Amino acid sequence: MPILIGLILTRVMFTVALPLEKESDHQGGTGLLDYSFQNFTVEMQSQPFPEWLNRFTGLTEWPGLDPPYIPLDFIDLSKVSGVPLRKPGECTDRTICSFDCHKCISFDEVYTCPRLSQTFDDGPSPSTPKLLSQLRQKTTFFTLGVNVVKYPEIYRQMKAAGHLLASHTWSHKFLPSMTNEQIIAQFEWSIWAMNATGNHLPKWYRPPYGGIDNRVRDIARQFGMQAVLWDHDTFDWQLETTPPGRTKSVVYNDVKKWKAANAGGIILEHDAYASTVDAGIEIGKIIGPNQMTVAECVGGNNYIKVFG
Repeated sequence: MPILIGLILTRVMFTVALPLEKESDHQGGTGLLDYSFQNFTVEMQSQPFPEWLNRFTGLTEWPGLDPPYIPLDFIDLSKVSGVPLRKPGECTDRTICSFDCHKCISFDEVYTCPRLSQTFDDGPSPSTPKLLSQLRQKTTFFTLGVNVVKYPEIYRQMKAAGHLLASHTWSHKFLPSMTNEQIIAQFEWSIWAMNATGNHLPKWYRPPYGGIDNRVRDIARQFGMQAVLWDHDTFDWQLETTPPGRTKSVVYNDVKKWKAANAGGIILEHDAYASTVDAGIEIGKIIGPNQMTVAECVGGNNYIKVFG
């Protein structure tokens, strides 16, 4: 069934995770690593462009890093807050409830978990299969649409292993700096990539860099999706900076402290690089297999809908 029908017909109840507009005092970070995707080209895409998406969009191939806006009849732009566009680091108005600036959490968002649990951003990647072979628990992967269509077999391997697959947008843009139409395009193309590859509609998403405010929320909610943030950040991407901003021993020591606190929580990690995958494997050994997916953390559904 085409995603368009599924999104129009399917409506979900939000899983309430936190009080309305609660200001979180948990630690988190938004360090901006350059996601330029220099190697992403149409020729490298493996997932065929589906006929149903061709009929709706008029396109014949997956887009580049700046996907076109395709109007959807269930998205009402008049219901989107008039929050002004802002760049990363522009942090002034607390009423917009931004996570990247003020760690503000809204009523339907998830940022913590009863058990200390790993989550992974930015895949699938060529390093993801190594992580899959070592995981002893079901985990949550926040996938990029550009990578889903580039590595569809790895995506399907993740699905076959029973992991929860969620959206991390199409191409890792800082959403608050984009127009409403551009934000919609980031969501819709990510959703279409996941549906074309895995035959499901994502319920959960993580905004890149934690970039979320009330305008982004108003758009995402019309897709029926809920945001997932975090209360523990490994900053594992700093293993890839030159010079490295962190060492693996520092990352592991942080995880050991979080585990010793016995307070649960959602850990932010990445499966985009060999170095972060190796770290993720070791972190899994430190924590152990008694972890939860994001849906399990709040007693929610895995997906809005699964086809076939």
